[in-house]
Amino acid sequence: MATATHSLHDKLTGAWGRTLVISVPMVFLLIVFLLPFLVVFKISLSEMDVVFFKDVLVWKDDVIAITLRFGNYIGLTQDSLYLETYLSSIKFAGLTTAICLLIAYPFAYFMARSPADMRPALLMLVMLPFWTSFLLRVYAWKMLLTDSGVFNNIAMALGLISEPIKMMNTPFSLVLGMVYTYVPFMILPLYANLVKMDLRLLEAALDLGATPWQAFWRVTVPLSKSGIIAGSMLVFIPCVGEFVIPELLGGPQTLMIGRVLWDEFFSNNDWPMAATVAVVMVLLIIVPLALFNKYQAESTAGGRA
Repeated sequence: MATATHSLHDKLTGAWGRTLVISVPMVFLLIVFLLPFLVVFKISLSEMDVVFFKDVLVWKDDVIAITLRFGNYIGLTQDSLYLETYLSSIKFAGLTTAICLLIAYPFAYFMARSPADMRPALLMLVMLPFWTSFLLRVYAWKMLLTDSGVFNNIAMALGLISEPIKMMNTPFSLVLGMVYTYVPFMILPLYANLVKMDLRLLEAALDLGATPWQAFWRVTVPLSKSGIIAGSMLVFIPCVGEFVIPELLGGPQTLMIGRVLWDEFFSNNDWPMAATVAVVMVLLIIVPLALFNKYQAESTAGGRA
């Protein structure tokens, strides 16, 4: 009887422990994400009244009046500027993600296959840029890429060019700045995935007659798929809403949704429209996140099976 009571106590304690562990991050997400998102969503359905926006829920004469204004969402679909901005943001974010993957995968592979005593130093080199302000690092590229910057001056001094090459305020400078900023976010999850890979699988593939290149594509790359997806999400999601890099390096030809949000909030003072743009942007980000979570769940279920 005592054993049964002790077993029941352990089960209840374990259940409460699991509930507590799950509830803490859920409450955190509720406070820092869901509640602010609901506030922004409420603003997007409000109507601007000169400086302030009207409440969607009004209590007057014992009657609750709910006024939801969907004109901003309708206008968003009718104005080609917003559609082009969303497509441009997704295009630049996708291009940045692809380039980061091409750069990060060989570097992460080299780190994972390097001697164990060298890996901490290599990790430190990857994280070293984070010791400097993000704004200063982006602004440094502005000094390097300008018409009278370091790159153009060196090329002209060597006789490679006769006049400065236009690099600033172009798609090239925008993508370069975002790749430089976000490539560590691609390296770290790839390294964490590759360093745990069982090298005996590669040895078995080689013993079965596969070439090193075939073993890489048929064994290493499929096993690192979760790291590729995680790194891609870490790069793609912040790139979609990036504001600082397009503002400092992109110029007017590289319009992205972060700059449109800034203009609507602070230049046009149209908070409901800005909130509408922000809500749609969040929804665009949630879609790849949902796909990633679905893939992770399927991979976990497959691994347990």
